[in-house]
Amino acid sequence: MECKIKNVSINYEIIGEGKPIVMLHGYYLEHRMMAGCMEPVFSDKDGYKRIYLDLPGMGKSEGAEWIKSSDDMLDILISFIDKIIPNENFLLAGQSYGGYLARGIIHKMADRIDGMLLICPLIIPDHKKRRVEENVVLLKDDKLLSKLPEEDAEDLNYAFVVQSKRIYERWKNELMPGFDMADGDFLQRIQQNGYGFSFDVDKADKKVDKPVLILLGKQDICVGYKDAWNILENFPRATFSILDRAGHQLHIEQEKLFNSLINDWLVRVKEA
Repeated sequence: MECKIKNVSINYEIIGEGKPIVMLHGYYLEHRMMAGCMEPVFSDKDGYKRIYLDLPGMGKSEGAEWIKSSDDMLDILISFIDKIIPNENFLLAGQSYGGYLARGIIHKMADRIDGMLLICPLIIPDHKKRRVEENVVLLKDDKLLSKLPEEDAEDLNYAFVVQSKRIYERWKNELMPGFDMADGDFLQRIQQNGYGFSFDVDKADKKVDKPVLILLGKQDICVGYKDAWNILENFPRATFSILDRAGHQLHIEQEKLFNSLINDWLVRVKEA
């Protein structure tokens, strides 16, 4: 489906009916990343309206010359939410950069959010200031690597702590399409000129007393896990989990544990 926000076409997909959950993917990706990790959790559940969208300049959503910063991205997201689910409370889920934008949304409209999920959230926009881990592969699949094109093998060694045929297939089907479709020039301009919000997104006026789940990879070389401790005090109802044998794509590397923790979060939201 398509939604026009400030003359920018936003591509999105809605699955199911009931409590809205807005799903925000990471930088250079698109909505299939979030659908790939979240839809298996909802395969046996009713009562949830999952709203997957492509962020501007990613997937099938347009970029625009006037979108120069994460502040602009946030304004578009808030307008999108107001148009698609006006006056409704909702749940919010974000991965990596999507987790940064999710905190921006909760900063602006916390009264409408009944729960939040952060998957390997971006905490510090400036990569040089992040405390990240060194690249390591803890479970290597040499047989698989020997059958792959050299470029794919190199990417798998860099992007994943755990290797398997299923992980490789999910990477190709859920993540790589986003990299192929992204408007690189548009996204690089934002990274260079306005990747961080103009305000301190984690300086909260009041604590968010709603069920929250924060998931981090112990071997994450992109955003790390240590900087996320700094936001924990904002969420007194948060489960904070650091998963071993997991990097920036922990939802793929630790699929069963990921699904279990999401299920627990949904129960906590429902019973809140």
